[in-house]
Amino acid sequence: MRFPISLYASMTGYLMKKKFQGDDHYPLVLMLEPTHRCNLTCSGCGRIREYHDTLHKEMTLEECLQSVDEAGTPVVTVTGGEPLLYSHIQELIKELLVQGKHIYFCTNGILLEESLHLFRPHSHFTWNVHFDGTEPIHDHIICRKGGFQKALAGVRAAKAKGFRVSTNTTVYRESDVQDIEKLFVQLTAAGVDGILVAPGFSYEDVNGEVFLTRQEIMDKFRTIRTWTDRFPIISNPIYLDFLVGIRSLHCTPWGNPTRNPQGWKSPCYLITDTHYPTFSELMEKTDWNYYVSGKDPRCSQCMVHCGYEPTVVRQMTGKDLLRMIKWNINV
Repeated sequence: MRFPISLYASMTGYLMKKKFQGDDHYPLVLMLEPTHRCNLTCSGCGRIREYHDTLHKEMTLEECLQSVDEAGTPVVTVTGGEPLLYSHIQELIKELLVQGKHIYFCTNGILLEESLHLFRPHSHFTWNVHFDGTEPIHDHIICRKGGFQKALAGVRAAKAKGFRVSTNTTVYRESDVQDIEKLFVQLTAAGVDGILVAPGFSYEDVNGEVFLTRQEIMDKFRTIRTWTDRFPIISNPIYLDFLVGIRSLHCTPWGNPTRNPQGWKSPCYLITDTHYPTFSELMEKTDWNYYVSGKDPRCSQCMVHCGYEPTVVRQMTGKDLLRMIKWNINV
């Protein structure tokens, strides 16, 4: 299965609870960034641009756990920065598992193999390792020779110890679809449980040198979408329909709220206009209709999964649900 059945059960119960409560604006996944410190300087990283003056800061363990309680989501993505550099990472993961949360731990993989002894395999815990291409492409993007092999060794070591491992690939303007295909062959051979693939967000790429326009996204993903039977791709099929232009979706900017050392990031994981001290203030003070409508010019080329996959979950029909179940099983 592309996702564990326990995740489906937790998410279904959560969605039914929200529907019973009549709540239409609720998050699905908390993006928890306890630190923005990193051991890489990737060319496409928005966090380096946004938080260059506060990269040294980190959240306390208590702040992390309080934020998890505030959001109340069944899934927590622990990201950053490089979360393996967070001072209390072992305690954080242990406590989240005690709470029954499903954890996706996003890492560049450089420290993965040497950090595995700090954690134990668990059905609710998945490593999510970033790969942006085969070895020469990936190492060029992360500006570190040998980074690809280090991360791949971490993936293999994690699988050998019984961990669930998924990967995340961002597609840029310079990304070659044939190279991505070769990467997915390597990752599948390494035994990864899932491959997430999505276009990048343009941030302040005013010259258009790195990031894709919507038309360019559609052109590349028409090929990538045909690979779902060959590789364990976990970008869901309805979202992939959107990426190739055969389905229309509006963004759900509150679907994946972000908490970091500066506070609750508004309006979304990608755009930073301000930070709020509490989750309730984020939800009450952000003008969600403005961003959903697409009036903000920064949203014009965005097709990133963190905004649109929550829409798939919120708007799913019975036919969509059957398609998703079949897709999850057939891998």
